[in-house]
Amino acid sequence: MNKDDEHLDFHRCKCPVCREKPSSLLAMRHRELNRIFLGTDERTRRLLAGFLATEYGRGGISRLACITGLSLPTIRRGQRELRQESPVEPGRVRRLGAGRKRTEVKFPGC
Repeated sequence: MNKDDEHLDFHRCKCPVCREKPSSLLAMRHRELNRIFLGTDERTRRLLAGFLATEYGRGGISRLACITGLSLPTIRRGQRELRQESPVEPGRVRRLGAGRKRTEVKFPGC
């Protein structure tokens, strides 16, 4: 691992290759992938993870979960959203009505 990576707050892959040979090409690719995931919002992260898991083929979801630290249901949801025509309105991260209630709705008059 580079000294440059030590200050960054991204998931560190726990696959056997990254643990045994942290300076290998594959370990470097996993770190690059985690840097990409660090700069995305939750929707983009899900969709990208779903796409990559599909590209990996059999065992792709587990493999990507190990590399990125994302949960299996999150990656499956990304795959499901990719198969849908339009999972979320463009410009939105979550579906309409998803997420926390606004403070004004929860505590009217405050």
